[in-house]
Amino acid sequence: MRVQALKHDSAAFDWAAFFARQVLALMFLMGGIWRVFQLGPLEHARLFFMEAYSESILPAWSLWTVGTAIPFFELGVGALLMLGLWRRPALIAIGFELLVITFGHLLAEPLFGFNQHVIPRMFLVIFLLSLPPALDRFSLDEWRASAAS
Repeated sequence: MRVQALKHDSAAFDWAAFFARQVLALMFLMGGIWRVFQLGPLEHARLFFMEAYSESILPAWSLWTVGTAIPFFELGVGALLMLGLWRRPALIAIGFELLVITFGHLLAEPLFGFNQHVIPRMFLVIFLLSLPPALDRFSLDEWRASAAS
């Protein structure tokens, strides 16, 4: 009886992982598409980094570098997550980006409210990283693993 329950739970985890991964992927993919193709990476860096942090302790070159890289980064990790390709590295990379974002927001506003931006994304990252990869069956990673075995 216990084995049947695990099989049922496994299917539920497959869907839970799929939906969580897709929602997180859409958050980053759509943000990346907007930043790369509509706003533009240089304008993103100017508006959200140079204007906001030019008076901070951060050097200008770091603001330009991170500000222009984030749009491409978000586009890439969003696409990888949507496909379920290289999930673990993509999720870990997103975790590091969320740390950078958290640092930046706290640098500008020490009591920044994280409930609308950082917390939902970080919750999905933690949930997805805590699942064994085999419980995300609807992904290219698991499809490649099952095809190889």
